[in-house]
Amino acid sequence: MAATGEEAAAMESISRAPAPLTEPDHRIDAGINDGTESQAPAPKRPSNNNDGGVETAEEATEPAEPDINELCRDMFDKMSVFLHGELTATCEDYKLLENMNKLTSLKYMEMKDISINISRNLQDLNQKYASLQPYLDQINQIEEQVTALEQAAYKLDTYSKKLEAKFKKLEKR
Repeated sequence: MAATGEEAAAMESISRAPAPLTEPDHRIDAGINDGTESQAPAPKRPSNNNDGGVETAEEATEPAEPDINELCRDMFDKMSVFLHGELTATCEDYKLLENMNKLTSLKYMEMKDISINISRNLQDLNQKYASLQPYLDQINQIEEQVTALEQAAYKLDTYSKKLEAKFKKLEKR
């Protein structure tokens, strides 16, 4: 996930290498004194004695400690900002998922209610159809009787035409 705003600036500054440490400006040593600085003793320089110019441990570690502590503190602050941003983004993702799950649950409840109503209406229709079934059966019986009566009427019509033809034949004779 991408960080935005202050978090991005903090992560960018984490990724940059620290600026090289510089020696403090000792104007006193250079002979430049504009009167704004106090007269402080000159910094100690390692002496070139018989040990080959090796500095003592106290002189080598003492000035570096505050810088290391400051850099560590800065690193932890930036890591804190980074982790806070990552955890915030993760929390937001979980909140979004929670909201989506709630909405989905509500939709499923609505669909359940709709399906219950459809089922209830279908049962009502089936009961009405069952109550109409005797009448439908009577209609089917009447239709069968009408068809049979129609067939009888056609037969009777055919027979009456034959009889009429015979009667006309007999009259002509």
